[in-house]
Amino acid sequence: MTRRAVVLSLLTGLFLTAMSPAHATGYRYWSFWDRTAGTWTYATQGPSTTVPSDGDVQGFRFAVSEDSADAVTPRGTASFTAICGDTPARDGRKRVALVIDFGTAADAPSGEKPPASRTACAVTPREATTAEVLAAVAGPLRYDSNALLCAIAAYPETGCGEQTSGKAKGTQKAKEPEEKDGGPSVGLLAGLAAVAVLGAAAVWQTRRRRNAP
Repeated sequence: MTRRAVVLSLLTGLFLTAMSPAHATGYRYWSFWDRTAGTWTYATQGPSTTVPSDGDVQGFRFAVSEDSADAVTPRGTASFTAICGDTPARDGRKRVALVIDFGTAADAPSGEKPPASRTACAVTPREATTAEVLAAVAGPLRYDSNALLCAIAAYPETGCGEQTSGKAKGTQKAKEPEEKDGGPSVGLLAGLAAVAVLGAAAVWQTRRRRNAP
């Protein structure tokens, strides 16, 4: 192989490396969401410390994701009127609409099949936490020693926030990245920059050899 072919091979390899996405690590777990003004927002507190009010909509989604920014939202009906519209208000009690999304087959632990997603209108004492609201309509629940919610309605049967080799296929992010102006990606620019630098070095070496006495 000529020196020129070797240089071109190295440049191509570096370019393809820069273009390749990093291999992400994911976690399989139940995420917790609040519904505000028609939009799902990742909850800032856990179910055991959150106290919802009458008329609130909350959701849970089982999926594989890297972190809260990458988490996928619950699917399906998410309207308080649609879920709790037929449940009358009662003194000393509150109504909380719940959306429980058990995720996709791609997100399920090995050997398990996710149940169908469901909604429920929980009627509980006003001081009840989200954990108590959830237990009233979707038990049994399972937690780990750190109070992490591991299972809703006994799903999944085992495991709790375990690490996976990557994000499951078929999942979608809660929020898609904002559209850019059509320019090249950061990875592409990095790859092109690496090619340009090494290409210039190769040209300099060639000229140096030609000018050598």
